[in-house]
Amino acid sequence: MIYRNGLKRHFRYNIVCIFFVLLIPTGLIAQSDPPFKPISADIISIPSKILGEDRKIYIYAPPADTSMPGKRYPVLYVLDGDNHFSMIAEYCRYLSRKDVKVMPEMIIVGIPNTNRVRDLTPSHSIFDFYGKPDTSSNSRLKASGGGNDFLQFIGSELIPYVDQHYKTQAFKIFAGHSFGGITTINCLLTQPDMFDAYIAISPSFWWDRGYLLNLADKKLTSDRIINKMIFYSDADEGSSEDGSTFHTDLLKFDTIINQRKITGLAHKYVHYPEETHMTEPIKAYYDALRFIFRQ
Repeated sequence: MIYRNGLKRHFRYNIVCIFFVLLIPTGLIAQSDPPFKPISADIISIPSKILGEDRKIYIYAPPADTSMPGKRYPVLYVLDGDNHFSMIAEYCRYLSRKDVKVMPEMIIVGIPNTNRVRDLTPSHSIFDFYGKPDTSSNSRLKASGGGNDFLQFIGSELIPYVDQHYKTQAFKIFAGHSFGGITTINCLLTQPDMFDAYIAISPSFWWDRGYLLNLADKKLTSDRIINKMIFYSDADEGSSEDGSTFHTDLLKFDTIINQRKITGLAHKYVHYPEETHMTEPIKAYYDALRFIFRQ
């Protein structure tokens, strides 16, 4: 048993090392057919009037199809682009290969952070993860609550830019992890028509003492029609005894969705008990893409 566990750890270590060598976002080299090389990506800057700052954006577009010069692509917008853009782009590139073909080729838009707490929280709050108030002068919570402005930036400035400069289809996916997860759910609850499918990996429902769970309870009513898709998940992120509510909060959210039986809302919840908060996205984003394109 010791040998088998050690071999398992060694195998996982090697796989992770190989995987992340493939996901170097700074490669910016030409893409070719298999065998794969690191992706190429456009790095652009959008001056945002809404946010009052320039925003760096990563954009991967599939190579031009000479046999179909007018071909257009769905678009996946991923938050925490500095961490997850390359991983998702590689997933999509592999899964859309001609010899795999379980999803269409896609344009991937990665949105890196400038002030994560400001942009990815739906309300201003002084309460930290443990529910304790933090009003200190250097509190990272001071800037919180800019989530709706951030969604306005995406809807009014970023999406129009991408649609203007790339060959996009109408179908759009919005994906996020942790604070990014509550951002995607906030968008589904408040501006559902902005995207067609939503991915929320370990959404931080603890934020502002359950602000978004309460909003979901109000917005997701049985008489609503929401012709959208949502995948949501959590990992082994502690227990209520040590202050973590990730799992119990996801169960509450899942219960709301299941009990209300909202017309048109396709949904899937997955729990990853063997993963941590930071390893879960590797599995969850893959499963989310498979769910969305099996519909």
